[in-house]
Amino acid sequence: MKGTIKLLHFISYLQYPLMLIAVFYCYRPLIDNMEAIWIDLNKGLVFLGLGVSFSTLQDTTKTQNKLSKKIFEHPKYSRLFIVFLGIQVIFFISFGMFGMFISENKPVQEVSFGMISLGIGVIGMLKAAIEMAENHRGKVESSL
Repeated sequence: MKGTIKLLHFISYLQYPLMLIAVFYCYRPLIDNMEAIWIDLNKGLVFLGLGVSFSTLQDTTKTQNKLSKKIFEHPKYSRLFIVFLGIQVIFFISFGMFGMFISENKPVQEVSFGMISLGIGVIGMLKAAIEMAENHRGKVESSL
């Protein structure tokens, strides 16, 4: 079991190339004189959602930086962060569903799948944030 968990932590490093691909597609319209801006933005959002999904495979018992440690060790800050992620999930998925099924606006329709993908990725991040808050809250309480 430990080997599987280590493998998943190792696979989480795929988030970085996926994020770089997302940045490429988000900046590509600037290079190509805004040709196919909505198609490229949709691709960027899809890769961003995949990158966020892979980032949730990291070890939730450790923090990556001082800011994360400060947020997750303080119950009020971690609660606010979790609420913020929940609002993002609702926004991304709602906007994506609206664009896919209701909107007649072509650009909104073109980025709807990317928004849904990003929303699904943020759901995974929400779960990881809840786990991190639980893990680090226990560390603070045990040190008191």
